[in-house]
Amino acid sequence: MKLLVTGGAGFIGSAVVRLAVARGHHVVNLDALTYAACLENVASVADSSCYAFEHADIRDRAALERIFATHRPDAVMHLAAESHVDRSIDGPADFIETNITGTFNLLEAARAHWHALGRPESFRFHHISTDEVFGSLGPDGQFTEETPYDPRSPYSASKAASDHLVRAWFHTYGLPVVLSNCSNNYGPYHFPEKLIPVVILNALHDRPIPVYGQGQNVRDWLYVEDHADALLTVLEHGTPGHSYAIGGENEATNIDLVRRICALLDIRHPQGAPHDRLITFVADRPGHDLRYAINPARIRRELGWRPSVTLDEGLARTIDWYLANETWWRPLLARHGLGQRLGTKA
Repeated sequence: MKLLVTGGAGFIGSAVVRLAVARGHHVVNLDALTYAACLENVASVADSSCYAFEHADIRDRAALERIFATHRPDAVMHLAAESHVDRSIDGPADFIETNITGTFNLLEAARAHWHALGRPESFRFHHISTDEVFGSLGPDGQFTEETPYDPRSPYSASKAASDHLVRAWFHTYGLPVVLSNCSNNYGPYHFPEKLIPVVILNALHDRPIPVYGQGQNVRDWLYVEDHADALLTVLEHGTPGHSYAIGGENEATNIDLVRRICALLDIRHPQGAPHDRLITFVADRPGHDLRYAINPARIRRELGWRPSVTLDEGLARTIDWYLANETWWRPLLARHGLGQRLGTKA
């Protein structure tokens, strides 16, 4: 297939691009190259005859129409989004404009393109979302595709709105869409404002490792390369109009996760060990959801997919990657907002 991947220079998007090219798909990577994007994420495929890059913003409808007309994709994988909860608390406008208005523009451009192709049943618009749209779980239970939406942050509210738009374009216009909601991703190329790279890099620099509250918030961790495989599986085999919950089946409290990383670093980077001495509890995030957990039974039952990487294995791979790729992460530390506590304006 020829795939139009939005946000393909970001963390998850670049994993999708790399895997899709490796599997022989032709990929058009559409990215606005905002602060969290990095073209080095796709440097390994940049010279492939199966890869093309378009520097454009999904808020720019004219640019989208040009790109669809030029490349005539068979499918869209929509990953472009503002995604950092703390930044959404401090500046929600960017999240509304990109995640809601940008998704609307992309849906309309895709619908016009689909009509121009003759409305083929094989066309797909795959919208990639988050489990955060479902709100917060207590100590028991898991999110499924039937869980009512209950977003708690500007980020999750904007993603919930985009999910609703995509479903509306399926029911109203017949656009062949599939949706997926994933748990927390981690792995190589993770932008260094998120928890796992912050822990790794702060430990390497002998700086305090901040943990919100008492670190009792629980997340289900999904290795990013497993997620990319799941997304291509949903694109190729998912039923139009269906959504798929994609989880790593690896729940951990934040404090347990941080201690696991520190223990692995004690072995791999013994300078400064024990690294858990750097753990510092800080004021909690406003409206911090207690627990997320995904039940991936549908994607396992209908599409035969399940995660292949355990949390300990994935953390070890991730740490090894950061230790070997300082030339990637070092320049990013100068980007806006990194190293600062965000999300306190509430």
